[in-house]
Amino acid sequence: MDKVGIVGYNQVKLYTNANYGRYEMIFEAVRGAIDSAGLKKKDISTVVSATNDYYDGRTISNCFTVEVGGAYLADESKVEMDGAHAMLYGLLRVLSGNHKLAVVWGGSMPSCYPYHSARLYETDPTWERPNGYVNDITASGFQMRAYMDKYGISREDIAKVAVKNRRNAAKNPLAVEESQNPNITVSEVLESDIYADPVTELMAAPPCDGVAALLLAPEKQALKITDKPVWIKGVGWNQETYYLGERDLSTSNSMEKAAKMAYDMAGINDPRNQIDLAELSELYAHEELIFTEALGLTEKGKGSELNTEIGGEFPINASGGALGGDAPCATGLIRIIEAVKQIRGEAGQHQINNVNRAIATGQIGMCAQNNIVYILESGA
Repeated sequence: MDKVGIVGYNQVKLYTNANYGRYEMIFEAVRGAIDSAGLKKKDISTVVSATNDYYDGRTISNCFTVEVGGAYLADESKVEMDGAHAMLYGLLRVLSGNHKLAVVWGGSMPSCYPYHSARLYETDPTWERPNGYVNDITASGFQMRAYMDKYGISREDIAKVAVKNRRNAAKNPLAVEESQNPNITVSEVLESDIYADPVTELMAAPPCDGVAALLLAPEKQALKITDKPVWIKGVGWNQETYYLGERDLSTSNSMEKAAKMAYDMAGINDPRNQIDLAELSELYAHEELIFTEALGLTEKGKGSELNTEIGGEFPINASGGALGGDAPCATGLIRIIEAVKQIRGEAGQHQINNVNRAIATGQIGMCAQNNIVYILESGA
């Protein structure tokens, strides 16, 4: 079976409230990805988008993005999940042998719709949704409390993750400006407004407007396009049960199973030493610790003891992660792009030295109900 490589990418800068239209953002992201690979519109054979009808406020919303997304007169489809899941669909299309160049893009503009109200539709329609007590906001408090109580983790330990990621975001010109704070302190994080006890506002990823796109090609084609493709060596995905009350929120079983699937595919048996860094889709600071443990990078309950700073033992979210800006339907795709930048040595101020292999993840659902994990590797 052919290897599949990432041969181009582009991300639009994240904004709390973008001052231009969604379709312009989609065009900029896709056109930029094609230009980055020195290709033309005619080279595209399939386009997979990641959008959400609830977010877009209309059914079959991708019908309005065909032209600006590069899909005119090409095969086109949509994944109503995260962009990292859309990449899986694009990967499978390329592996089918039917497509030589796949465009994968994802994004939305939460400044134009009530993001948290839309996410209420993820809850049980009979018991939870009519009351509105359980939603993505309150669920984050349940998750953080469960993790703290089980492993004796302090709020300060979790605040330190928020500090690290927001400081890293200050080195990333594409992060949302509100998250770029090189001088933020643990006290500021702890004293910020309560989001959902014990989560504070600065521990949560800010929803923002953004679009990202990348290009996939089979091995022979990829090597013609670029001399530094990034290969997809492994991918795994898993989804947990629907009801929060039936899940152990102190860990992430779906991440553990997705990671095992990806590691087995990539031949990884010692991720801490065989992988150089990770870009994780953490919508809350505590999720980074939960995911770090679920990925086998450290023992359960020991995530806060691992030095994940730029230049640390195992760098995580050198870009700032989702705490540097959460563009719904694009966040996981941005994590992949950031991992690709690191591998290709194109990450600028937040570049890590000598990156050959990286983890990138995406998630959807309450408390990261569904996780997808990629192992990416240098083409050198």
